[in-house]
Amino acid sequence: MELDDHAEDLASDLGVDKEEVKSDLQNLVEYSVPVDEAKQSLRRKYGDGSSGGGAPSSKDIAEITPEDGNVTVTGVVLTSGKRSIRYQGSDHVIVEGRLADETGAIDYTAWEDFGLSAGDTITAGNAGVREWDGEPELNLGESTSLSFEDDSLDIPAAYADEIGGDAQLANLQTGDRAVNVEVAVVECERRTIDGRDGETEILSGVFGDESGRLPFTNWDPAPEIEDGGAVRIENAYVQEFRGVPEVNVSEFSTVTALDREIEVGANSTTMDVGEAVRTGGIYDVELVGNAIAVRDGSGLIQRCPECYRVIQKGQCRTHGDVDGIDDLRVKAILDDGTGAVTVVLDDELTEDVYGGTLDDALEQAREAMDQEVVADTIREHIVGKEYRVRGHLSVDEYGANVDAESFEESADDPEARAAAFLEEVSA
Repeated sequence: MELDDHAEDLASDLGVDKEEVKSDLQNLVEYSVPVDEAKQSLRRKYGDGSSGGGAPSSKDIAEITPEDGNVTVTGVVLTSGKRSIRYQGSDHVIVEGRLADETGAIDYTAWEDFGLSAGDTITAGNAGVREWDGEPELNLGESTSLSFEDDSLDIPAAYADEIGGDAQLANLQTGDRAVNVEVAVVECERRTIDGRDGETEILSGVFGDESGRLPFTNWDPAPEIEDGGAVRIENAYVQEFRGVPEVNVSEFSTVTALDREIEVGANSTTMDVGEAVRTGGIYDVELVGNAIAVRDGSGLIQRCPECYRVIQKGQCRTHGDVDGIDDLRVKAILDDGTGAVTVVLDDELTEDVYGGTLDDALEQAREAMDQEVVADTIREHIVGKEYRVRGHLSVDEYGANVDAESFEESADDPEARAAAFLEEVSA
């Protein structure tokens, strides 16, 4: 059924103007709300069959739930930034950010440019409410009446500190919008990807500040970022990439080179394995645990020369029959008693634990006429020992994986640690 047909059915059932219903329905669908959920939301808005649902009630932000159809709310604009999304082949520019009052804060998306700026106090009448990632979110569209208030609203200091969107990398979370960061460009490379408009050049790499590091993608390559150094970025947004937050810099972001250095924090977050896995993904984490196994697919492997994926029996799942490139890799299971993760070591770290080079591994495999001897040697070297691992943790349907940046045998004395634990228990 076409959107126009859905709107006509709703208008007939609810006794309201079809074009108004169609506009509301299109706004919801454009923001990836399923049609059935969007229709239910509009039924709540218009009274589920009555000729009018009455004026939406005024609510404090803390009182708003996803079950609310439409509300009237007064709050302070904490952040406001533009972003382009694509729906059914066409681009649509939205304004998004965060709104707060004395009771709480809520994300919003504006489908019209109301001229919102950080620090404005506004009243949004007939603002739609939808659920996004389990939380309510305001939708401001054609049917929303928006006014700017002369009197400022007294909001808690924690929210007042958010006005403008300045943040440190360690405080960013997936879903954050219209944020500003001042960072050092730690790593940067220009890549060509298959984007929504065909082949597209982007910049990707790692940003750092005093609080830590995060990966980034710059969709409209800025020379200030590519040149490295320190930059201030305004109106960035945060999305999940491989299980961790990633800073996204768009064509609507402002990038300014800074004439000062930004020191990048050297410390990572140290966590128990179980605690780290429960985060759902974390960038630059340190874990300590025992290597209890080396998984299949470790040791001497072959990769596709086109996409660099691991191949099996000369076959790449994307490029078919290929002449593989020899490489080294380890996939080790690390367990600390609270949980387990797969730690992936690249060729350099694998050479360290193997105790030889790729050429050495190839020679050993030729002599044994079996490439599995390389993985067996690695098992003998690392299984049963405790390691301190630093890297990037991602969690998905395939489990928890750490792309290791360092993999070092722990210097702690297990006997001394056990004695200290027993002494603590006895006390």
